[in-house]
Amino acid sequence: MSIKEEVEVLRNIPLFAKLESAKLKLLAFTSERLTFDTGQPLFQQGDPGDAAYIVMDGAADVLINTPKGPVKVANLGRHQIIGEIAILCDVPRTATVVASQPTTTLKINKDTFFRLINEFPQIAVEIMRELARRLDKTNEQLRQAVTKSGG
Repeated sequence: MSIKEEVEVLRNIPLFAKLESAKLKLLAFTSERLTFDTGQPLFQQGDPGDAAYIVMDGAADVLINTPKGPVKVANLGRHQIIGEIAILCDVPRTATVVASQPTTTLKINKDTFFRLINEFPQIAVEIMRELARRLDKTNEQLRQAVTKSGG
């Protein structure tokens, strides 16, 4: 995938949709392209949060460790961001993320991510929207689990 193609993918991500082309090119250029085979982890729950990942192609499962073993809580695909919570909150990774099929990502390091947020406050608004959507989905899953268990 060329820088031009990476810029087009980034443009389709709500987080970056309003950035000018020059900034998207810079983001694509300063990010590290990584590929993961099916079953290969992007990172493990508890790891330091040093970067966010943009899924360029493929998909990944989000797994939470529980006493009964890992539980899949989401599958994130093309044009989605993964791992932003740990760098935003400066906490260890809150989940393990494993490629559910061959996956290509752009890895955006923490410093670059924060420079973007500082320069473009709209990105912070989009991050809040995405986190709110995820929280709403999690709440719905909890309601369903409680209803199924009779609680």
